[in-house]
Amino acid sequence: MPGGRLTQQERQQIALGLADGLAYAEIARRLDRPTSTVTREVMRNGGPTAYRSDLAHRATEHRARRKQAASRDATAPVRADGRDAEAVREFEEVFTTVLIQSGTPRMMARVMACLCLTDSGSLTASELVQQLQVSPASVSKAIAFLDSQGLVRRERDERRRERYVVDDDIWYQSMIASARAALQIVETARQGVGVLGSDTPAGVRLEGIARFLEFVSESTARAAEQARGILSAKPATPEPGTPEPGTPEPGTPEPGTPEPGTPAPATTPR
Repeated sequence: MPGGRLTQQERQQIALGLADGLAYAEIARRLDRPTSTVTREVMRNGGPTAYRSDLAHRATEHRARRKQAASRDATAPVRADGRDAEAVREFEEVFTTVLIQSGTPRMMARVMACLCLTDSGSLTASELVQQLQVSPASVSKAIAFLDSQGLVRRERDERRRERYVVDDDIWYQSMIASARAALQIVETARQGVGVLGSDTPAGVRLEGIARFLEFVSESTARAAEQARGILSAKPATPEPGTPEPGTPEPGTPEPGTPEPGTPAPATTPR
């Protein structure tokens, strides 16, 4: 399996595969590359619907030159937590792109990704400005949007500075806010049914929208309530000596091995 950076020809093949509706795994198989390489390449460069091989190639060359320049610069910043700064930055780009593809505006996605990738889960406005290299107005607008969507919360630290937080409960609150927003559409659609008439095509259409979103809203809220504990639960640590999932218990015969006392199958003489 080849290693190293993707070539321009490989990027063209990725673009063709996306246009044909191929899965990442199938594109990777045709290129003899890991699926993760193709996934990262696409999500870093616009996502499956906006990927362009020429732009992706130029962007990669630009990142490579910037990385080389940083390596030559003796004053290049080093992460205090010991993580690979370039790897973290690249993942932040991928995560931001995924958020954009899900419908989050670009600046809001950048702020959300920046917050999610901090160990503390919180930053001040000035810290966001410094890390993202954007204006305070851009950060303020992004935070206002994320706050309205229930994706961040505000709190004051010991120095009375406002901090923006993404904690375990934010994702639950966001899903509940989404369910409530859907119910508002339901209520409005049903008002439209009364105005347009329940026996008209437009009225039937609005009633169908209302029933669909009502079901989705209730299902979303119910699932969020049931899954809320997952956000704060710690990964289970197996007890010493506990076999890995799928590992047969000691003394369990291998598949195809007859149980003790079972007569061996008769063989047909040649």
